[in-house]
Amino acid sequence: MLFERPEVGDRAVVVQVELKHLVNPNLDEFVELARSAEINVVDVMPARRDAPNPRWFIGTGKVAEVGASLRAHTADLVLINHELSASQQRNLEKEFDCRVITRTELILTIFADRARSHEGQLQVELAQLKHAQTRLVRGWTHLDRQKGGIGLRGAGEKQIELDNRMLSERIKATAKKLEDVGKRRRQNRRARHRRGTPTVTLVGYTNAGKSTLFNAMTNASVEAVDMLFATLDPTMRKVDIPGAGNVVLADTVGFVSRLPHELVEAFKATLEEVVQADLLLHVVDACDPLRDEHVQQVRSVLEEIGAGGVPEIMVLNKSDLVVGGQDVSPCDGRSVLVSGLTHSGLDELIEAIADELGVVAPHEVVLDPADGRTRAWLYEAGAVLHEAHLEDGRVQLTLRADQQLLDELQSYSRVLLRGSLG
Repeated sequence: MLFERPEVGDRAVVVQVELKHLVNPNLDEFVELARSAEINVVDVMPARRDAPNPRWFIGTGKVAEVGASLRAHTADLVLINHELSASQQRNLEKEFDCRVITRTELILTIFADRARSHEGQLQVELAQLKHAQTRLVRGWTHLDRQKGGIGLRGAGEKQIELDNRMLSERIKATAKKLEDVGKRRRQNRRARHRRGTPTVTLVGYTNAGKSTLFNAMTNASVEAVDMLFATLDPTMRKVDIPGAGNVVLADTVGFVSRLPHELVEAFKATLEEVVQADLLLHVVDACDPLRDEHVQQVRSVLEEIGAGGVPEIMVLNKSDLVVGGQDVSPCDGRSVLVSGLTHSGLDELIEAIADELGVVAPHEVVLDPADGRTRAWLYEAGAVLHEAHLEDGRVQLTLRADQQLLDELQSYSRVLLRGSLG
């Protein structure tokens, strides 16, 4: 299959190339990505070029410097904060006699290690397969024709064609499995919408503290660590929002600058929870010096997946780390300053969510004794505020209901809607 590659090590030399006239990837973020992958960065080597070297990407002098650094630090891995062609990557690995990993491959490695759910693992597998398919061109050492035979086309086909066909078949099979999982997710989402249950989704740059905030709002125990991409698999919990009733709060994967296109494509099923949300909580690290830049990068991804028009509250998180005099004013729009760690500001955030979703005036309905199914549905929707039993056996319910739920109630002939109590 692919050309033979050296084993992966855990002591790395990072190469950061600044290309003229281009917006280059952030070095600190790349080093943090390496830390998240449990890689020990022993040296960082900057380089400047007007344009990539066709053979190495970096220049011949820098190739010699990186080789010397590998030997001096007994390192066994090179991380390059850019994308390489298959031939450039192969040439560098031959020269250094160690594995060379690009930015996309590093992120894919982290995702592969963190995915826990069946859906998450399928999504990562699909992204890896699509990335591998892009490495076929000139990345092979056995392009001579094979002999013809049963199951082969014509007099024989190149090995690259065989492997490309196998990759294509695996991509189709994995995509089909993901589609099946996605159908179940969409069915669950439709059921929530039928019950009138709004969805509030946490989005934001990776390591902004989304999972810590999610745990604080739901009393959940989602893993929350100081590490990029600690959360991959979406988690959902019901939360009672005074004035708005039960809502589904969803924690999602964090974004990062230059998120590989293969990952955005593969994770579209999960990111549908963002697109279909009634409200986004855009979680931002209030102390992040690159806060405004990261906000724009998140919004760029939201636009790419079709969620640019979803209502948003900016949540300036980690207020417990804000030092005196530090500017934590919002970039734009409505914002709330909170701390997911100390729970400071959560009441204000809950109020802001209720305001955005709309405070619903109580309504009173009366159900026949035999209409237990409607009663159960209203309880499941989190709409019941109070219940009383009338002398004739009927049940009187005080509801917190939006117009969609009221319209659905009025379609039932045995339901008596007495009107608003607000």
